[in-house]
Order: sequence, then structure tokens, then C-alpha cells
Amino acid sequence: MAFPDAPSQPPAPDTLELAAELRAALMRTSRILRTEASSDVVSPGQNTVLALLNARGPLTMRQLADLEHVQAPSMTRTVNHLCERGLARRGEHPTDGRQVVVSVTDEGRQVLEESRRLRAAWLAGRIEGLPQRDRAALQRAAELLLEMTAR
Repeated sequence: MAFPDAPSQPPAPDTLELAAELRAALMRTSRILRTEASSDVVSPGQNTVLALLNARGPLTMRQLADLEHVQAPSMTRTVNHLCERGLARRGEHPTDGRQVVVSVTDEGRQVLEESRRLRAAWLAGRIEGLPQRDRAALQRAAELLLEMTAR
């Protein structure tokens, strides 16, 4: 028997199902943003290292490798490329003469900013054609994601 006053909305998806779909959508979007909308100057991995250095300040090679979950030789190659291009520089560790710290240069910050601009422009191009209702839904989804990750 149908209830005439009942809303005609589909049932809410199972929480695990929703989580899986959301994870897949976020990962795909992130992957596309990392590759399709990055600058030609650095690879996505190099861009991530620049962003870490910009956000956290100078870091040791071990700290960078640990933060990126890679082995030290891999991080050394990444940092070598960044330093060769003048996007990062090595310096003396303030308390341990055996270690080196890596920091981002002004040119590295400019590359990082350009990469962010390209990514935002790519995403804006996808959002632009959506109806206002969908844009509002994305706005709310962004707010919810930020709230969830702040906990």
C-alpha cells in the first residue's frame, strides 16, 4: 500500500557502500588533478614535495621520505631534480652537522602556485557547466569533507 504523503526519495545507501563510492570518486579526482592539471616543470611527486616544504618549512631527507612513505634513495632523486631546477635548496641542519635540510626556493613557490592555479582552473571548468543545484551540492560536499577531515 502506497502512502501518498511519503516522500518519493530512494532509500539511503548503505554507509559502507557510500564510503566506497566516495573514496573512488575522491581518488579518481585527485589522480586527475595530480596528472592532467599539473605544470610541465615538475612531476606530481615533485610537486607534492614542494608543497610539503612550503607548508612545513625546511625538512631533512628522512622526514621527507617518511612523510611521503618512500625510501630515502627515492627521495634523494626527487630532491636532486628539484635542486637542479632551482626549486629547492639544501642547507645545513641547525643542530646536527651530519644532516642536511631541504627548503623550497622562491622559484619553487612560483611553480607550486602555478600548479595550484592550473588545478583550480581545471576543476572550475568541470563545475562551470553544472546546474546551480549541483554546484550547491558540491559546495556542501566540500564543507562536509573539510569538517570530516578536521576531526
